[in-house]
Amino acid sequence: MSRPLVLRGGEVLDAVGRRRADVVVADGVVRAVGPDAARDAPSRALVLDAGGCVVAPGLVDLHAHLREPGGEEAETVETGARSAALGGYTAVVAMPNTEPPVDCAAVATEVLALGARAPVEVAVAGAITVGREGERLAPMGELAALGVRIFTDDGAGVQDGALMRRALDYARGLGVTLAQHCEDAALAAGGAMHEGAWSSRLGLPGAPAAAEETMVGRDIALARLTGARLHLLHLSTAGSVELVRRAKAEGLCVTSEVTPHHLVLTDAACAGYDPMFKVSPPLRSREDVERLRDGLCDGVVDAIATDHAPHAPEAKDLPFDEAPPGMLGLETALSVALSFLGLELALACMSWRPAQIAGLAPRQGGPVVEGAAANLCVIDPAATWTVDPARLSSRSRNTPFSGWTFTGRNRHTIAAGEAVVVDAEAQR
Repeated sequence: MSRPLVLRGGEVLDAVGRRRADVVVADGVVRAVGPDAARDAPSRALVLDAGGCVVAPGLVDLHAHLREPGGEEAETVETGARSAALGGYTAVVAMPNTEPPVDCAAVATEVLALGARAPVEVAVAGAITVGREGERLAPMGELAALGVRIFTDDGAGVQDGALMRRALDYARGLGVTLAQHCEDAALAAGGAMHEGAWSSRLGLPGAPAAAEETMVGRDIALARLTGARLHLLHLSTAGSVELVRRAKAEGLCVTSEVTPHHLVLTDAACAGYDPMFKVSPPLRSREDVERLRDGLCDGVVDAIATDHAPHAPEAKDLPFDEAPPGMLGLETALSVALSFLGLELALACMSWRPAQIAGLAPRQGGPVVEGAAANLCVIDPAATWTVDPARLSSRSRNTPFSGWTFTGRNRHTIAAGEAVVVDAEAQR
């Protein structure tokens, strides 16, 4: 059993509300919560200072590329999970676009075994189709029996509408969620950035907003037809937010996420042809950014997910139109969110809402109460720090926020009752 610990002098903030309280943890469980709970803690307990900080349920990332198996030069489950812990996450959902992809029980079991040794919980997403090729359904029942709750071909959208309908029908019967990378491949073909004024000015081929919105609309219609749960990955356009708004007004089982980078960066960031700003879906216009933020604030968009996508330096050191898309996100996501959102809404979008979508609640994202699983983060809203790619825990360095200074940072992370991050330093 791990050593008992005390988070002393902080404010607890969860879905229930905000209150001044110490938190005592032992044997992986919250044992006491209250203004004077620290007084009755075991004498051998590790005491962590939470003064001036907020103690909250750990963050949950719905969308992380941990690359293993097959892409270990960019990231491993262990290094990605450590990055997650530093960012305040106590659970991440690992995407299935590995080599080989997570489209069968054997690969899922391998990733789950790697995750069992990681510092935070690693849930596994399964592929919708065999090889993520969009032609035949993967053995979803076999994967669901292993505990897989989310299925996606992320990196590619399922182009065949009839196949997607069958997948949704199966998903409904299994009680799992399908998560779609919404992009019409024909409309987006060749696009290196958002199609608009900046792509014209830079002479780069663009992918139009319609490439995303066409598939969002189609899959919402299929969710209506099948009654299945649909989660829309990394929305990036104003039109997509409006389509989700209408779906929710109908009462459809549709949820969605947006990434930190789509909330603060626009296509103007591509002006220097720096492939660090190449991502899929592409950075969009200022209006799109504003509508995404509005969607978060009014509850149309449910979650902020990192789409953490590490690439080895040599992969990104290519001309803009040849470089692979993707950015790091796990260590910076919380700070980016706090740059424009209040702490309460940021936590809702990054902790308890994604925990529900991922099927990880209540052990993740649940209220900080006696008897709850001890998956917690301690956030210092006044901490100021500057992003240095060389000091990030990931094996890769492709952050778009190099040199940015943020206010607000994770200080301690408690995963399954163990202090895996103390004073912003990883412990394992």
